[in-house]
Amino acid sequence: MISEVLLWNAIIGGVVFGAVYALIGCSLNVLAGVLRVINFAHGEFVIAGSFFSYALLNSFDIHPLVALPICAAAFFFAGIGLYYLLVPRLAHSDEPETASFLLMFGVSLMAVSVITWIFEADIRPMNFSFEPINVTLFKIPDAYGPGRDGRVLVPTARLVALVVNLGLIAALTWFFYRTLPGKALRATTMNREAVQIVGINIHRLSAMAFGLATALAGITGVLLALVVPSIDPNGGPDIALVGFIVIVLGGLGHPVGALFAGIIFGFVEQFSNLLLPQAAAQMVGFIILVAVIFVRPEGLFGKGQLK
Repeated sequence: MISEVLLWNAIIGGVVFGAVYALIGCSLNVLAGVLRVINFAHGEFVIAGSFFSYALLNSFDIHPLVALPICAAAFFFAGIGLYYLLVPRLAHSDEPETASFLLMFGVSLMAVSVITWIFEADIRPMNFSFEPINVTLFKIPDAYGPGRDGRVLVPTARLVALVVNLGLIAALTWFFYRTLPGKALRATTMNREAVQIVGINIHRLSAMAFGLATALAGITGVLLALVVPSIDPNGGPDIALVGFIVIVLGGLGHPVGALFAGIIFGFVEQFSNLLLPQAAAQMVGFIILVAVIFVRPEGLFGKGQLK
């Protein structure tokens, strides 16, 4: 029988990791919806954000929370530069989708090579701390027997990461639904040609989308370093895989759907790890992915196939 303490830990873990997965899926979905580019280097961009925070912490003693706006600005402008360097050339290809696949796969290999060249292939710990280290959310009377109360603890770093993450999700939702650039991005995912007809500069909008997605990837890397305070330079493919699962669940080109899908996948992952053997738990997410593709190909929150 599963103890109530473990059950609550799984719920909290689902919220924390789900919020991180939501940001990964949303940033990846912005590119997929606006540019029709599947960024296979997205996981490496997230890892680069973690190492960016690691470098600032070890070289300049800048705390990861302080590093967040620095990382966002640096990655935003780097993303715009990468867009103008790489993406417009795809339009001259006979098969732009195949060319984008090969291009971003090559960028992924280059990114992981650069990261391992600079930081080597060792897993690096993030040596920062919060006071107190853990926060007791509540106590469960007699959780381990009569007179043996249980405590539901959350590392302060994870709690801080969750608060920042939820704030970012709220800000992104407001951006996509209440601002003109956000509405333009959503309109582009629905009908790219119509957006150009009304006079919107699609190249400038696409550059902003690439910069936004890259900035979100960098921010996610910093938050991931708070949630899991060690950085694996080879962890990019696993992160990208989670992002692909989330955008399929939420609906391709549906950034807000990706936010909810990330939370759902976080809960599924945490409860699978709690209830099932490790080997079986790893399959649950993919089983759900395949089921969604068969039953609802446009995703749980999609409204139909994008044109």
